[in-house]
Parts: sequence; C-alpha cells; structure tokens
Amino acid sequence: MSLPTQPDPVRARIQEYLPEMVSLRRDIHTHPELGYHEHRTSDLVAERLERWGFEVDRGLGGTGVVGTLKRGSGSAVIGLRADMDALPIEEATGLPYASRNPGVMHACGHDGHTTTLLTAARYLAEHGEFDGTLRVIFQPAEESLAGALKMLEEGLFERFPCDAIFGLHNMPGVPAGKLCFVEGPTMASSDTAIIRVQGRGGHGAVPQLSVDPVVAAASLVMALQSVVSRNVAPLETGVVTIGSIQGGSVSNVIPDSVELKLTIRAFSNQVRDLLERRIIEISKAQAQSFGAEALIDYQRGYPVLVNHAGETQLAREVALEHFGEDAIEAGFEPITASEDFAYMLEKVPGCYLFLGNGDSASLHNPGYNFNDEILPVGAAYWVKLVERYLG
Repeated sequence: MSLPTQPDPVRARIQEYLPEMVSLRRDIHTHPELGYHEHRTSDLVAERLERWGFEVDRGLGGTGVVGTLKRGSGSAVIGLRADMDALPIEEATGLPYASRNPGVMHACGHDGHTTTLLTAARYLAEHGEFDGTLRVIFQPAEESLAGALKMLEEGLFERFPCDAIFGLHNMPGVPAGKLCFVEGPTMASSDTAIIRVQGRGGHGAVPQLSVDPVVAAASLVMALQSVVSRNVAPLETGVVTIGSIQGGSVSNVIPDSVELKLTIRAFSNQVRDLLERRIIEISKAQAQSFGAEALIDYQRGYPVLVNHAGETQLAREVALEHFGEDAIEAGFEPITASEDFAYMLEKVPGCYLFLGNGDSASLHNPGYNFNDEILPVGAAYWVKLVERYLG
C-alpha cells in the first residue's frame, strides 16, 4: 500500500516540519531511557512544548509531561497521550542512529509515538483551528511499570480534566500508514503467576525417599493446559502460557522445589477472574496429589483495554473523512498484548488506535525500528481529530 497522497494543507505543512522532526525522533532513538528515567526525553519534550506556546506541567508520574493549549471559549477538552520509555534490550539494527546506551533501546516505537505527538502539537500551536482545550500527555514507564496508573494516582485527570482521551501505537506487519480501529475490548489484561512446587529433595537413585517436585511440576504444566480448553467458553479468549520452569541443577539430585512462571491474558474481567481461580485450584490440587505443595504468587497486571463506542466511531469517521476508506485496515482484530493506556480508559472515555509500521521487525525485537514514513500520517491524523473534536 502507498501512503495517502491526497492534497491536504495540514499534511503539506507537516511535510515542511518533517526533516526536523525525523531528526528529533532519531535523536530520541539514539538516547533511549528506561521507565521512570526518561529525564533527557522529558526535558526535550517540555522545551519543545514551551517553545510552541503550551502551558507545561512536569513531574506527574516522575518524568511525565502535560502540555495544555487553549483556544477560544469552547468548554470541550481532548487529551492525546504518547509514551516515552524504552526497553532493556540490546539494539541490533546497525543503524547510524542506533542506541548509545548499552542494553537499552526503543524497540517498541515510543520514540516515534513521542515525535508524532510533538509534530501534531507543533502544528496545532502554529496553525490549529479549534475552540476548546487540547492536552498532550507524555507518559513515562509504559513497559510493564504502569506509568499511566502512577500518573492517575498522582491526580492526572483531577488536575488536567479531559472529556475524551486518545492514544496511538505503531503496528508492524500492517501496511505503512494504515489506521486500525477496534471497538470494545481491544487489548488483553496481563497477569503473572509464579508457582513454587515445594517437595522434599533427595538422591535421584532413591526417589521413594523424596517428594519429587519435578514430576509434580511436569504434571502441572500439562494440567494447566486444560484451563483454556475446558474451562473458558469456546467463544471467549484466554491465554495461559508457562514461559519458565526452573528446578534442580544436576541429574542425580531431586531438588526441594521447582518454580514455574506464567503469563495470563483475557479480554473480559469474567474470564480473567476464572483463569485466576482455576490456575490456583489446579496448582494446589495437582501438587497435593504428588504429596507436594503449591505456593502461588498471583500478580494482577494491566487491565483489559476497552475502547469506548462513541469515541471509537468518531476516531474512525475522522480517518474516513480525511484519509479515505483505503487508509483503514479492514478486519483488524483485538490483540492479546497489553497496554497501560487501559487505566486511562477506565477513567475517561476514549479510543486506542493503531498505525501500520509496514514490513518491519516485530515489537520488542532487537532489530525493530520505527518507520519515519508514517510519522506525518500519525501527526496529521491527530490534528484532524483535535480539530474535529474541538470544532
């Protein structure tokens, strides 16, 4: 698919910004920062927003930045959010602007999300036609550290009220520049279970004198496969993945314990609760049947991300009106990855959408890179959405 080419004064103006904004994106990529440590990135974001005339507030969630721009007398308030943090991954792209911070890289495109929103913010400050209030929210620590929740706990929407909130994520494998929308449950909840199967160790030559946690854990791995296949309704979605199993170190010693680590995903709170209950029940019963004990640390993570109907319809209408039907990815389905923007959508109605990154490496991959060609598409979309919402 070719990127949208229809004449448009917004995109023409953004195209003029592009060399500077691409340079900015690559600068952020070169200097990635982990969650709650985005000091350089936060400084850069705040300086640009202040230069363009935004009222800037800092420190929410540690390194978060909120920019506010008011026009006219309208009472409506729209919020746009971008994430700023990088991942603990060693970059392997070989790019001239690759990470200079060993073991840290922008492997999820948050450098691109930040720059896309900054580009839109610049246009709206210099040329935007709207009547109301725009808030641009630059969030720290999306990657498993719940920066959105921290910002909320520190009063994000009490201090900076929004009538609606929108977010965007790039999507490798979807044609570059295509916009993707899902109404309702869009991204899964993400929970973690750490199960320690406690037995009684001993010599491998006399297993009858021990309680073997390896055998009990092996049986548990298989038993847990029945949770989704036999407890979750066929038309519902549940994921139970055992990603790690650790126990023992030599062949002739039965260890005292074995540890399993699970990731658990669902698209509804009912299924989420069911998965937790059955995993705990099966783990305890299975271990007991071998004379062992299951000690379970069940950790609730990000909730289900649910896009609100009205805001999702509006977001799609803006894409249709200004980019055309060909620019929307038909049949895009919910994904079982998770996202802490879900916390914001629990407080304020809104929509989380996706923008095709083209044929790139997958997210969280050492070879991933944000596609700079989609930056003007995302920025122009944000402009059109703001002007429509605050029209």
